[in-house]
Amino acid sequence: MNGSKLYVGNLSYSVTGERLRELFSEYGELGEVRVIEGKGFGFVEMATREGAEKAKQALNGMDFEGRTLRIDDARPQKEKPRGRGPRRY
Repeated sequence: MNGSKLYVGNLSYSVTGERLRELFSEYGELGEVRVIEGKGFGFVEMATREGAEKAKQALNGMDFEGRTLRIDDARPQKEKPRGRGPRRY
C-alpha cells in the first residue's frame, strides 16, 4: 500500500478499531486500523495520500464520542535498541 498513515489522538478509551474504521471509511479505502488500548490513540492507514488529506481536514478537531480528535501524519517508529549491549564488570 502506497498511501499514508495517520495518527489519531485524544480517543476515548472505549473506541474500537471497528468504530475507527467506520469513521475513516467515508474518506477512502483503508489499510490497517489500530487502536492502542488504554493509551487513547491509534493509527489509520489510508490507501491514497488524497484520502488521508481529506480525512485529516474533515476529522481533525471533530468531536467523536465526547472527545476532540487530533489527526496528524504518523511519524516513523523509532528503532529500539536490541539487548543491553556488552556487560561491564
